[in-house]
Amino acid sequence: MKILVIEDEKFLSQSICDYLKGENFLCEPAFDYQSAFDKIGSYDYDCIILDINLPGGSGLDILKELKRMHKTEGVIIVSARNSLDDKISGLQLGADDYLPKPFHMAELGARVQAIVRRRQFEGNNIIRFKEIEINTSGKTVHVNESEVPLTKKEFDLLLFLVANKNKVISKSAIAEHLSGDDADVMDNFDFVYAHIKNLKKKLQEAGCFDYIKTVYGLGYKFSV
Repeated sequence: MKILVIEDEKFLSQSICDYLKGENFLCEPAFDYQSAFDKIGSYDYDCIILDINLPGGSGLDILKELKRMHKTEGVIIVSARNSLDDKISGLQLGADDYLPKPFHMAELGARVQAIVRRRQFEGNNIIRFKEIEINTSGKTVHVNESEVPLTKKEFDLLLFLVANKNKVISKSAIAEHLSGDDADVMDNFDFVYAHIKNLKKKLQEAGCFDYIKTVYGLGYKFSV
């Protein structure tokens, strides 16, 4: 799961990223309005953590741009401005939640998890597809009730594919989801093929049907 942290206080931004990485999220920081604007135009995220008061512009304008672009990311506003007007404006513009500073990282993490579940899996912690069971809180995968040991990348890949089942997902989209900005400087996406191959092998060895289909020239699709 990929999170964009739009926060100009670099120490706080790093603290948020460090905590969420410990919760198995991939985090990217943006420290000002323009870099945040560029990122939301170029990439997709599962959730955005957004400060209102940014160098070069307002976080409320970022919300307006997300709405204009018909983006579906969940948004949590985090701001020292604890005024009712800011909270109402942000929620009216499409934010999902509002968390005033200072806050506990565990609370932020719980809210991020809740938004991702609500947006992608109708609020469920347990995701089931045929014989596969994915526990998004425990970060575990079972096939026919037997646990399948997956790496973090393999778990993220499986969850991404299941969340987009019956859709063709390009190699570049998978690379971006797994590696964030680093995908832009990669010469090739061989690592995507390697992760797909390893994930398929582990699932099939556990008795799972091969749901991951190669769509030649386009990417992969998770379907029956």
